[in-house]
Amino acid sequence: MLYGVFAIFIGVFSQWPTYQVLTPNQAIIKLSFSHHGKPISDCEKSTDSQLAKLPPNMRAPIRCPRERSPVNIELSVDGTITYQHAALPAGLSRDGASAVYHRMVVNAGPHRILARLNDDIRKPDLYQSRDEVITLDPGQILVIDFDSTKGGVTFQ
Repeated sequence: MLYGVFAIFIGVFSQWPTYQVLTPNQAIIKLSFSHHGKPISDCEKSTDSQLAKLPPNMRAPIRCPRERSPVNIELSVDGTITYQHAALPAGLSRDGASAVYHRMVVNAGPHRILARLNDDIRKPDLYQSRDEVITLDPGQILVIDFDSTKGGVTFQ
């Protein structure tokens, strides 16, 4: 008897209330990527006197920083900045990838989308960007990614 009541309870609440992700005239834009920023400074060559002060196992002639630049991302939809974020590198030494995830619901139809990304703290005005007019169908999900092998910012 109790199993039957429990089965009816599960059956009712698995069908009711109905869940709708989007209204019929909406689409989703997802900004999602993981990217290593550029090193925060150039490699430095150690002088002979600096090397002599170090133990033999640490005498590397060239020292390169581990820390990476934060990844600055800016997303603009129809001329309005809708998301702006500086993703810090992961890890104790800040030498890991910077991860970004942002989801926004927009009305279906044409939208001018501009995504800008800067991954080098030494060049704050140098952005990799993509600017396109995209028509989103109702229920469509547009994913904005960064892939350096495909030329930078991608829309899928």
